[in-house]
Amino acid sequence: MNGLIPRATPAALLAAFIGCCLVWGSTFMVISVGDEQVPPFWAAAIRLALACVLLTAITRLSGQRLPRGAAARAAATFGFLNFGLGFCLLYWGEQTVPSGLAAVLYGTIPLTTALLAWGWGLERLIAVRVAGAIIAFAGVASIFSGQIGGRAAPLSIGALFCAATLASVSGVVLKSGPRQSPIGANAVAAAVGFMVCLAASFLAREPHAFPATSRGLFSIMYLTLAGSVGAFVLYAWLVNHWALTRISFISVVVPIVALVFGTTLRHERLTAAHWIGSLLVLAGLLLALLGGRGGADSARTP
Repeated sequence: MNGLIPRATPAALLAAFIGCCLVWGSTFMVISVGDEQVPPFWAAAIRLALACVLLTAITRLSGQRLPRGAAARAAATFGFLNFGLGFCLLYWGEQTVPSGLAAVLYGTIPLTTALLAWGWGLERLIAVRVAGAIIAFAGVASIFSGQIGGRAAPLSIGALFCAATLASVSGVVLKSGPRQSPIGANAVAAAVGFMVCLAASFLAREPHAFPATSRGLFSIMYLTLAGSVGAFVLYAWLVNHWALTRISFISVVVPIVALVFGTTLRHERLTAAHWIGSLLVLAGLLLALLGGRGGADSARTP
């Protein structure tokens, strides 16, 4: 891939995993900031349109081709499920659901991914990783135990849970397709997601003005560059080279990263629940990264 993407060494895999965690550790907060300035579906559409243009330009300038055939279908389906339906549900649900409860709902992703990858015949269902997923989910629930009881509309909670589940399904779809450039795959996915979010914006009769404040502009540009052009490209590269069940643990590490940011930048106080929850998440993560190393991840025969 002409030097744009690193070779799949253990260090590179871990670095990509950490990179996704660092970026997505701030996105729940940034999305909520954007929702205050720009209608949710329209904000998602702007982000995806910009990402599509940038990723397509990078693909062309680096001498790569956009995916075709089965690879294009996998990338398009990934974009429809994750960037289209998933973003619409996430952006809409985050308007009323507390960020802590949203993090808990997204904490279900490792377990859902493990079951889906096994059901699709992509990976073996490794007991130690399932245990790690359950322990990590308990950790996320502990971290945000003080926020779970807040009032939120059942429809909004359901929207975020569906968004988390769609994130798992989309990863399985991308993994089941041919190995392809993560940049080109995300260019196609962003184009499809843009069309879905734009259609949702018109159906919701949102105003279509561009953000006029520095906070709104920052939200769109950060989510475009760091999220869509950065973290999602790293995620697609990880899908090419690593087990989905390991990659999915990004969703439970993200709340710890957000907690570190809050403590460092906002001087938020850590409680016993935060410490216990973080230790549980790290224990679950270690089980996922180290468990099952003696055997192959893939359930497919070579």
